[in-house]
Amino acid sequence: MATTRQKRGSIRVSNITGTIKAWLQRFAFVLLAGTALTLMILGKADSPAVERLRVTITDAAMPVLEVLTHPIVSVNAVVDTVSDLVYLRSENTRLRAENERLRGWHDAARLLEQENIAFRDLLGFVADPQPVFISARVIGDSGGAFVRSQLLNAGAADGVRNGQAVVNGDGLVGRIVNTGERSSRVLLLTDLNSRIPVAAETSRVRGILAGDNTDNPRLDFLPVDADLKPGDRIVTTGRGGMLPPGLPVGIVASIEDGLILVEPFIDWGKLEYVRVLDYVLPGMLPTTRAAGRAGPLP
Repeated sequence: MATTRQKRGSIRVSNITGTIKAWLQRFAFVLLAGTALTLMILGKADSPAVERLRVTITDAAMPVLEVLTHPIVSVNAVVDTVSDLVYLRSENTRLRAENERLRGWHDAARLLEQENIAFRDLLGFVADPQPVFISARVIGDSGGAFVRSQLLNAGAADGVRNGQAVVNGDGLVGRIVNTGERSSRVLLLTDLNSRIPVAAETSRVRGILAGDNTDNPRLDFLPVDADLKPGDRIVTTGRGGMLPPGLPVGIVASIEDGLILVEPFIDWGKLEYVRVLDYVLPGMLPTTRAAGRAGPLP
């Protein structure tokens, strides 16, 4: 009898549970729609009571949301860590290979330096004077639609003279063309009036870097059999005595139909601080070194 009553009770509970589930499934959409509508109304309401209720519900839901989002955050952190480890491993391999190449170049450079010193001593070679530099800041663009130039906050009082080379950490910027007492104007390599004697660093083919108001000046007056190719580095020759030899200028960007364009090393959009080189060959000009703002060129 007891077993029969238990079975009947279980059947009754199952029937009630099934009925509740059926009602919930039937009216689930209605309940969800009503909840959403209620939340929308609460979100639009501005009364203090509704605002307090909204804050209370939010505070009550925050712990639940934190618990639900914690596994996602943990998984994202693990994925980011694995990605970083993979990237660091590949970067470490690349840096090791680059370090080995640099070690080889360092040893070769030291050997060549010693040989060069020995040859200079043997020949009694007279080296060019080491230039000093005057630090300056670019304070404005003094040019227009047809002029590429910049104003510097250093002038004759600081030792700046017309014709001096202007450089930054990337290479040659241009040369000084106008000098005031406390300011000066530098004509950029890309200006239409700029003419710089240059040479290919490897083949030593000489020419004139001529600006044309574009970002890529051209090479003029080259030999007929000039051996140049894209990627060759272009440096100053020092011809004329105003520009030091060996200043980096740029690389050969393209060679088409006899027109050779050079891409300067300078990023013109980030030109802020420059160095004006006080370079004078013995016997050409009186040596006047600036005292306050000049220093040896590293």
